[in-house]
Amino acid sequence: MTNSAFLQEEKSKNELKEELDDLEIQLYRMQNNIKEIAKKSEVISIDQTPNDEWVVVYADRDKDTWQLMLHSCKRSFQGNWHSALQAEVKDDSTVHIAAIKGEENRGYGSVLMNHLKEIAKEENVQYITGDLVKRDYGHVDRLQYFYEKHDFDVTIDHTEKCGEIIWNDDE
Repeated sequence: MTNSAFLQEEKSKNELKEELDDLEIQLYRMQNNIKEIAKKSEVISIDQTPNDEWVVVYADRDKDTWQLMLHSCKRSFQGNWHSALQAEVKDDSTVHIAAIKGEENRGYGSVLMNHLKEIAKEENVQYITGDLVKRDYGHVDRLQYFYEKHDFDVTIDHTEKCGEIIWNDDE
């Protein structure tokens, strides 16, 4: 028998039961988390990470700043986000990413970035920009991969240890 990436290994009854139990717990927490989050913030979406983790995406937005936050439904909401993307509204056509914070390598940043781009389109914002600075340089390759995956043009000056990112909705 040949191995194929398209053939999934059959799961045992116990594995299926564990997955179902995990899903039930996440859905129960999702319901409660949304109630709590909606008391103070705008609930944007319920989404799923590439690892099948359900998350609630919510926002606090005003004229000058957008903060998108994400909370995993694997845990009950205690008032804190698991990941956040902070952006500054520069003008009618540009939003500038100030920071992306939170747990790494869980797919949270990608979920938030997709929602930032969606909101930018809804608000007729053509550009999303950002800076790469010296403190980013320890993981600049990972950042470059992340931004390029999300269709940003990435320019890095390795000598000065800085750079910039630009996403253009017209491209």
